[in-house]
Amino acid sequence: MKYVLVTGGVVSGLGKGVTASSIGFLLQACGLRVTSIKIDPYLNTDAGTMSPFEHGEVYVLDDGGEVDLDLGNYERFLDIKLTRDNNITTGKIYQSVIEKERRGDYLGKTVQVVPHITDAIQEWIERVAKIPVDGKEGPADVCVIELGGTIGDIESMPFIEALGQFSYRVGPGNFCLVHVSLVPILNVVGEQKTKPTQHSVRQLRGLGLFPNLLACRCSKELDGSTKAKLAQFCHVPLSNVLTLHDVPNIWHIPLLLKDQKAHESILKVLNLPGIAAAPNLKEWTVRTKIYDKCHETVKIAMVGKYTGLSDAYLSVLKALLHASVAHNRKLIVDWVPAGDLEEDTYREDPKTHTAAWNLLKGANGVLVPGGFGDRGVQGKILAAKYAREHNVPYLGICLGMQIAVIEFARSVLGLHGATSTEFEPETKTPCVIFMPEGSKTHMGGTMRLGSRTTYFQVADCKSAKLYGNVSSVDERHRHRYEVNPDMVSQLESAGLSFVGKDETGSRMEIVELPSHPFFIGVQFHPEFKSRPGKPSPLFSGLIEAACEPKKTVTMPSNGHTKIPNGIYNGHSPIRKAHQNGNGFISSNGSLNGVFTNGNGVYVDGSC
Repeated sequence: MKYVLVTGGVVSGLGKGVTASSIGFLLQACGLRVTSIKIDPYLNTDAGTMSPFEHGEVYVLDDGGEVDLDLGNYERFLDIKLTRDNNITTGKIYQSVIEKERRGDYLGKTVQVVPHITDAIQEWIERVAKIPVDGKEGPADVCVIELGGTIGDIESMPFIEALGQFSYRVGPGNFCLVHVSLVPILNVVGEQKTKPTQHSVRQLRGLGLFPNLLACRCSKELDGSTKAKLAQFCHVPLSNVLTLHDVPNIWHIPLLLKDQKAHESILKVLNLPGIAAAPNLKEWTVRTKIYDKCHETVKIAMVGKYTGLSDAYLSVLKALLHASVAHNRKLIVDWVPAGDLEEDTYREDPKTHTAAWNLLKGANGVLVPGGFGDRGVQGKILAAKYAREHNVPYLGICLGMQIAVIEFARSVLGLHGATSTEFEPETKTPCVIFMPEGSKTHMGGTMRLGSRTTYFQVADCKSAKLYGNVSSVDERHRHRYEVNPDMVSQLESAGLSFVGKDETGSRMEIVELPSHPFFIGVQFHPEFKSRPGKPSPLFSGLIEAACEPKKTVTMPSNGHTKIPNGIYNGHSPIRKAHQNGNGFISSNGSLNGVFTNGNGVYVDGSC
């Protein structure tokens, strides 16, 4: 097993995740099998209980693991399926060591950070690196490890010590360290400054880790003199000093690395130069060029609660992007804070209210993503109502599906008190209820999580057609509440159609409005399985419908064949950079491939 460690220096948010993913993709293109591990030095056991404002979205894996969003980058770039153990946290390591101590596994010894914590880290890495993640048997050839945070952070010290020991443990030729650092350009003199990187490397070497390659983030391509200076003072070969300058979109990063022969440098360090083939990036290059040439736009209104931080909906943005590129459209996302659509905002700040509604009305499609809590719920209901009544394509994910059902019950059935017990526990008209198996005392890891099977109940529904007319689909879930099965017949008699259910037939997974051009809600999160070149079918359907002219409303109808036993011109809010975000800034000033432009944000290529 070969290991590639990616660390970061100077500042956070340089793009270690994208760099690690691009390196893995490049090695994969050379014919090697690649797996990935993300180390997060925080004390949380996992990302499940952290606010999106703290750390961006919580990415969900097939096995139900709630992990850092960088694992989503790995899965999208490499098209692999990782496990919860591929995300190592301080909380997990200390928990495992304390459990061993309680069992008496250390035979009465004093349990210390060194060697017990550091040994546990190394053992975890070796164990997880052997788990197949690409659908094939046997371990991968290379494991790419990303160490979160910045060199010098006190919480990452045990991991740095462990990785220093690990590099000697696996031996020369089996370990390659890529250090991502910042080379700023001071506007006063316009000179590329190498001192921050020099100090970062000096600190790294003082901790027992010696970089083999430098990946230097800069707004412009590094000058020859700058690269030579970095090579000399950081003790790295000149050919191993890589430029990661600003690019039009993040899909260019693997191509940028390839053009600088980063794969040859890494393979040489790993003693693999004669084994791996030349990287084949033909398909990736074609897709990148197609997106660069997209001029026709499609505008999607994202009505959510966390619109002040784009990373809170990172996988949704990527899924929209994948689908847009597949339909040769340049994606524009209009961020609509759900609360701004509500009447309270109209009374307090009419201009903000009007701007939000103008954004919604100017969109080609509406998407209401998942979320928790009652803030902004009424605004989301208004958005769903607008989309339903004006034939605007609508996709509701998780809470977005529940919102669609609540709105229908209020507007069509006349059940004005209809709501979810999440928002009103004592409501007399519970359209959405707490799942019986959920825990009301513990938050972490107690939701319905991971990959679950949805069985189509209606043969000719839009969802089934989008998935290729299959009888069932496996998608990832993360929820505590579900549509009240006792209200299903009443809702369906009024025109809604629950076309997808779980294996028991009592849990609603997909809802459609047959009379609408495209009005779909899903309890699961299809964004987590969308890949470049293989967009999620539901997102593809939304974009396709959004590209079509609006249609006239028809009377509700349930004309479907049952399958028996089917086992709102305002400006976008300013987004803050995610503290561990993949901050590749494009030449037009985008962050994570997302940049503001008038009344929306363009989304440029990022996996």
